[in-house]
Amino acid sequence: MPSFPTRSLALTGTAGFGLSLLSALPVGAHGSADAGAMAGALHPLLGLDHLLLLVGVGLMAARFGTGVLVWALGGALVGGLFGSAGGHLPGAELLAALAVSALGLALLLSQRLSLRLPAAVVAGSVAIHAMLHGQESNGTALWWLGALVASVAVVSVSLQAGRQLPPRWSLITAGGLALAGGALALAPL
Repeated sequence: MPSFPTRSLALTGTAGFGLSLLSALPVGAHGSADAGAMAGALHPLLGLDHLLLLVGVGLMAARFGTGVLVWALGGALVGGLFGSAGGHLPGAELLAALAVSALGLALLLSQRLSLRLPAAVVAGSVAIHAMLHGQESNGTALWWLGALVASVAVVSVSLQAGRQLPPRWSLITAGGLALAGGALALAPL
C-alpha cells in the first residue's frame, strides 16, 4: 500500500488533471434545442454541465427520497416554459454551472438539512438549466423528448448507484460535484 505522501500526491495530481480537463471545456453546452430527438438525447450525455446536474439530481433522490424527483420535474417545466417565453436571468450560464456545486454542497451537508432545502436546491438547479434550453427552443417537441428520455436514464442510473455507494464514496462524489461545478463556472475565465 502506498505511503500517505504518495497517496496524497496521487490524489492531488488526479484532481489537478481532472480540473484541467474541465477547464478546457466550455461551461455552456447550450446551443440549439431544435435539432431532433437524437440531438436531444445526446445533450444530457455530452453536455458536461447537464450530465453533472443529472448525476447530482439522482444522488439527491438517493439521499432524500424519490419525492425530490417531483421537484426536479417541476423545476424543468417552470424553467423551460420561462425560457421559451423569453425569460432570462443575468449570468444564467454561470448559475447553471454553480447549480452543480449547489447540489454537491447540499449532499455534503445532507446530515444537517431537512427535505425542504434540498428539494428547493434541486428545483432551482434544474429550472436554471431548463430555462437555458427554453431560450434555445423553437417549439419542436422531438429535442425535448430525446432530452427527457436520456435525462431520465441518467438520473435513474445515478439514483441506483447513489443507493449503493458507501458513505465515504458518497461524500467524495458530493465533493467532486461541488468542485466540478466551480471548475465549470471558472472555465471561461
